[in-house]
Amino acid sequence: MSGDKHFVDTHRTALIQRVSTVPPLLDELLDRGIIKQEGYNTIMAQATSQARMRELYTGPLNACGSSGKDIFYKILEKLEPYLISDLRNN
Repeated sequence: MSGDKHFVDTHRTALIQRVSTVPPLLDELLDRGIIKQEGYNTIMAQATSQARMRELYTGPLNACGSSGKDIFYKILEKLEPYLISDLRNN
């Protein structure tokens, strides 16, 4: 993405707090190979959406690099279009 920081890094805190579709997001990340089954299970074991997103950021998303973050962003655009639009405009 443009600039020094990727969109998903720039908006990390807002995404952790506001993404509500974590299970479908994880399903797509698993299907695309961004996370493995073990990581999926670890993330899903977390009690809240915020804890799941934190676990995703500290583990697989941190390790996947820019191309993985691009895929994550595209999935978020599909699952959370209003949130992504709001973050882009603010």
